Amino acid sequence: MDTGPFLKAAAICSDVIEGKDGVLSLIRIIDRLTITAAGTQLPAELPPQKYPLKIVLMLISGRARGSHSAAIRIEQPDTTSRPCWSGTVFLEGEDRGANVVIALEAEFPQEGLYWFDLYFDDARITRMPFRVIYQRAGAGPA
Repeated sequence: MDTGPFLKAAAICSDVIEGKDGVLSLIRIIDRLTITAAGTQLPAELPPQKYPLKIVLMLISGRARGSHSAAIRIEQPDTTSRPCWSGTVFLEGEDRGANVVIALEAEFPQEGLYWFDLYFDDARITRMPFRVIYQRAGAGPA
């Protein structure tokens, strides 16, 4: 991968705005999610949660040209891994790049550290950490 493409940015965020000129604005770049539960009979373990995320990948071509496969896999805290997105990225070469914005309804079945692994033509080019924290708050005195 020393000839391209090169990773300009990889981020997990709440939202993305794309201007008419194609410039991206990333809103609320995040790397953790705190899930708070309140009540008197709360489960000890985090119940499976779904949460909307946007993943932004910004690539610069270098010598890479044409259509290439890209994919994201999620490694869960128990080290099991599952696919979460795959697609094709077209690169024009040189300083031209490609921005990929992926909208996900990510599922988090347990508390802990998740890794979003980015693959380009089957080679992992980066990892993005995302921690899920489960906070339980019992009911206060009457």
